[in-house]
Amino acid sequence: MKAFIQWLKGKQSDFLLFIIALVLLNLVSARSFFRLDFTSPKSYSLSQASRQLVRTLEQPLSVKVFFSSNLPSPYNSTAQYIRDLLSEYAGAANRQFSWESFNMDDPENQAMARDYRLNQVQIQEVKDNEVGFKNVWMGIALTYADRIETLDGITSSDGLEYKLTMKMTHMINAVSALAGLKGKAELTLYLSPELADFNIQGFSSIEDSVGEAFKAVNEKNMNRMEYRTVHPAKDEVEKIGTQYGLPLLRWTNNKDGSTGSALIGLVLSYGDSFRIIPLEMQSLFGTYIIGGLDDLEQNLSDNLSSLVSRSETIGYTAGHGELSLQDSQSGAANFASSASDMYVFKEIRTAEEAIPSNISTLIINGPTERFSDEELYKIDQFVMKGGRLAVFIDPYKEEQNEMAMYYGMPPSYAKNETGLEKLLNAYGIETAEGYVMDTQCYTSNQAGSGKVNFYYAPLIHQSGLAKKQPITANLSYVLFLQSGALSFTDGVQNDKDIDAKVLAKTSAKSWIQTDISVLSPSYIFPPSQDKMSEHNLAVLAEGSFRSAFDSSVSGGSHAEQANRNGTLSADSYIAKSVQKTRIFAAGTSKITSGALIIDTAGSQPVAMFVRNAIDYLTGNEDLCFMRTKGLSLSVLNNATASSAAFAKIVNQYVLPLLVVAAGFTGRLLRNRRRRKIKERYEASAKDETK
Repeated sequence: MKAFIQWLKGKQSDFLLFIIALVLLNLVSARSFFRLDFTSPKSYSLSQASRQLVRTLEQPLSVKVFFSSNLPSPYNSTAQYIRDLLSEYAGAANRQFSWESFNMDDPENQAMARDYRLNQVQIQEVKDNEVGFKNVWMGIALTYADRIETLDGITSSDGLEYKLTMKMTHMINAVSALAGLKGKAELTLYLSPELADFNIQGFSSIEDSVGEAFKAVNEKNMNRMEYRTVHPAKDEVEKIGTQYGLPLLRWTNNKDGSTGSALIGLVLSYGDSFRIIPLEMQSLFGTYIIGGLDDLEQNLSDNLSSLVSRSETIGYTAGHGELSLQDSQSGAANFASSASDMYVFKEIRTAEEAIPSNISTLIINGPTERFSDEELYKIDQFVMKGGRLAVFIDPYKEEQNEMAMYYGMPPSYAKNETGLEKLLNAYGIETAEGYVMDTQCYTSNQAGSGKVNFYYAPLIHQSGLAKKQPITANLSYVLFLQSGALSFTDGVQNDKDIDAKVLAKTSAKSWIQTDISVLSPSYIFPPSQDKMSEHNLAVLAEGSFRSAFDSSVSGGSHAEQANRNGTLSADSYIAKSVQKTRIFAAGTSKITSGALIIDTAGSQPVAMFVRNAIDYLTGNEDLCFMRTKGLSLSVLNNATASSAAFAKIVNQYVLPLLVVAAGFTGRLLRNRRRRKIKERYEASAKDETK
């Protein structure tokens, strides 16, 4: 034993111990999935959003893979990528995640796939120099609690991680909006006791009403919520109202002229974000009534989903000539369809209704009619409460009467005045008259004309896109069409509370053209170089903004009524954002229309750009990177089980032995060289002694 220990301590054992360590390392590696991704978009790495989703699973989530064996190229690469991807999910997940691949040569497994409503797909196969077709299985089924989601006909790996994560998100959301998230959501009722002196119907039972709604929503969300009532002191009312943007109730006593202020507000918070659940003071037949209690449970549930940035409803203004959500040609139907995997668009007519509290993001897309001051005030206060805003605004509106259309005459272009300029200017974003033209643009080869430059369709390459911003980071290009120029005011650029970024800008060989009579390549000629410069086509501003209004506008939330104790009034005007928000602006609505988004898959760069902008506004920026990885994979083809086993043996045993052999050979050669040098030296020494 002593001899063995001495041998281990000696240099003679180093070589053997190295071999043993190398073999053990390979055996461990075979049972662990690990790889390094050196691609800039991290195309082969699981996104952080996916990691977080499976890391915090609260119930078992199972993935079943139904793929036929011996698939021809390139479908075999897709099958291999799915296995690698699911191994990445499993490596990042807790014990609630599992996946299994089934042998589709087994009739029982085929029957199981059909039970999940998966179907065989027909693919093309080249065999014996002949093109044929075969029916194969290429589907995935996911189960979570009592929910089932499927992906069928998976012929490509592009965007697969995004699709899988979205399916998982939908299932988890259906069980609980808070599932997988850290901490609890908190519901706080602010209720000033001084209001008991006023004739407010339902005041005495408001705590019970809120408590019942909370209990119902909390049970649906695995008791991940907390509820409390706060009776603010008189000196705290102003501070709390300003902090959350809650309407302040004020009064003047008829007897002594003294004044007072109070609160009735319901705040739902999670982390640093919050939503205001509407509890409005209404006056009816000489009595105050607290509105919003009848549908409180639904409002609370909707706002909870919106608060935690899950699948949510997005507001879409209507009634001002905006692009239609039903028109796939000139409207935004394709854009809405491409976003339907995550969002539901709700049309909001701001002239007739308020912006619902569960709306966290509002889109204004291509209006051609003016917004009233009352409508602008609603949008402004929505932003002041922390609402996110996306504005696609055109510098001109196309006008064409029926007679002109009959004779094939081109449309005329009139300045588009919507009133939104007032809001954007207040937030630090300026619009300019005219279309942006660029020599770096979409081109077409036409018979008899040769190359035709569409200067009003700027082609923005990577050099013109923000490299470190999630919306544009991985995009190769974005095509704009009939766009106006945007810029930031000096005020916003110097405002420490606002971070202003240019997302897309033209080349240095662009200009603004204001004399638009006919929009045709034949009528547009580039000016001299000294009249050209870069122009911004899309911008983003983040932070705390100041209101575009100095006070409340008629039509805002206001209630007033005489009472035995005085006149009680409520005013909800907010002068500055109560929480940080995001505002996106583009100088054209064409990038959301059927003119550029020609399918519902949203696979084109322009569709990805617009969708990324919406995801970023809603707080789902991780989806931007996930969607734009641009996977074009080339993985090993495991044609047969025997070849896979052979490759495994080679990797685990043959390669390590080759390394060892190479090391051993190198050592022998080095020792032989040393002996020759020694012999030569000894021979020289003997000659010198002679």
